[in-house]
Amino acid sequence: MTEKVVHGIGHNNGPTMEPGHRWRTHQWRSAQRALMRKTIPLSIVRMRMKRAQELGMDYKTYAKVRQASGQDILALMFSSNALRIIGQGAKMPEAREAALQKVRNAKKLSLVYPPNTPKSVLAANRTIDAADFAPLFHEDWSTMRNKVAGLMQSQKLSGSAVLVIGDAPLENEWYTAGKAAGYLHASEYF
Repeated sequence: MTEKVVHGIGHNNGPTMEPGHRWRTHQWRSAQRALMRKTIPLSIVRMRMKRAQELGMDYKTYAKVRQASGQDILALMFSSNALRIIGQGAKMPEAREAALQKVRNAKKLSLVYPPNTPKSVLAANRTIDAADFAPLFHEDWSTMRNKVAGLMQSQKLSGSAVLVIGDAPLENEWYTAGKAAGYLHASEYF
């Protein structure tokens, strides 16, 4: 039976530095690596390929976002720039509309710039599930965070389940502000 050694104030009870410490650390790390899978089972790859297709994405992009966030993407949040909704009451181009119509099992959200309003954009673009006002370039960080996270919360989504898709400078900061799964430029998605 070994005795537990109690050290004095200020000692963090870290590992001992007795001879063999480096060897034990090496053994521990080797054992940990051996337990980790080096490949993903084929059935999971197929399932993820199907999910990427449902989201309108290629597998490589989907896998990268999923690995970074640690969970599935449940919503796509587009800027009105990414959707090419420009001008009051504007409707997105048919090609973008068709791409969004193919999305399955995920919400399609949009943050809209003036002069458009969320209400008018939703009326003109039936494929969008929810919309709100986009953060403006002159607004502070907390306002940006509140607008981005607010739309997610209104849909009962955690940020890590939402992929932000934008097209203009500063829109890539939305994913950080909303703690989103990631950011894609519109040219990568469409």
